[in-house]
Amino acid sequence: MIAPGKTIGVLGGGQLGRMLALAAARLGYRVHVYEPQPGGPASQVADKEVNAPYEALAALTTFARECDVVTYEFENVPAAPLKAIEGLTVLHPHWSVLETAQNRVREKRWLRDNNFPHAAFAEVPAGADLAAAIAGIGLPVVVKTADFGYDGKGQLKVRSADEVPAAVRQFAGRPAVVEQFVDFACEISAVVARSANAAVRVFPIAENIHKNHILDFSIVPARVEPAVAAQAEKLARLIAERINLVGVMGVEMFVTRAGGVLVNELAPRTHNSGHYTIDACTTSQFEQQVRAICGLPLGAVTLLSPVVMVNILGEAWARGEPPWSDLLAQPNVRLHLYGKAEPRPGRKMGHFTVTARDAGMAFELAQKYQARLEG
Repeated sequence: MIAPGKTIGVLGGGQLGRMLALAAARLGYRVHVYEPQPGGPASQVADKEVNAPYEALAALTTFARECDVVTYEFENVPAAPLKAIEGLTVLHPHWSVLETAQNRVREKRWLRDNNFPHAAFAEVPAGADLAAAIAGIGLPVVVKTADFGYDGKGQLKVRSADEVPAAVRQFAGRPAVVEQFVDFACEISAVVARSANAAVRVFPIAENIHKNHILDFSIVPARVEPAVAAQAEKLARLIAERINLVGVMGVEMFVTRAGGVLVNELAPRTHNSGHYTIDACTTSQFEQQVRAICGLPLGAVTLLSPVVMVNILGEAWARGEPPWSDLLAQPNVRLHLYGKAEPRPGRKMGHFTVTARDAGMAFELAQKYQARLEG
């Protein structure tokens, strides 16, 4: 066990690192952040920040030696430098988990090789024939870059043969994955935690609604059949066990029109759709991450109230400072801002949660409060 009072290192200085640092401080841990750019959201609440490239092995080595355990808050941290420091400190999740999930080709192979349900796909190495891969899967498809995709970046839906040449030009010379387009009934996600002694907890399943490829609302409990929620929970649990997770992982899934569940993507960290746990669960996903990586008993994941989480993007500042008083006047609303200085379109600046007697009412209120916030 890495006891309270010890130091947790976090690779990445964004909002997930910020909320992790706040949860860790409440349990008595110190938090050091390693982030290439200074002044990010996590640095504002951490005990120490180190600014250096992830590939700077000397700086990363010094950082690792100062920490009792190191984790990461997003999956675009290069895995290679982590291999070099794994003998210097405890690293959770292991770099091999990160390496699998940060590349869509390796991620899809892993899902296929471990017999998890997923959409049909084809690998397209750099310079290979993308048009042939699209023809092999059959239209419509979604073409995705193998690396560095997030919030819809690096992906393109191809609906007809007329759109194939544009896709070929856009992805020329880049490794990619061609996925069968899934005409899903809804998107859901599970946040799963697993400790080093193989204890597993799965938070209540969230139903996710996106706008412009960015998460807009997460509705909990998800408005799906109990059997669908049970299947999603089972898949998340099995994935955590099979990949040997120690930490927290977001598992994104599609619910098909026939009621099946397909695994879409894995994120070996806390997840945007799990922010509701801060205000509506016995244990938040961030406290659970601390517990998992430090060898503490995992906390209960009981849902205390139906809830909806709403992302606040930079568009909310289009008319100046948003009217926070309208939100804060509501007794069933909790506001979380990330301390980012510059609002930009599509940039996640914060979120708020709305609790109510049922998910439908929470969603109705969330939509109303969001409209007020955006003017």
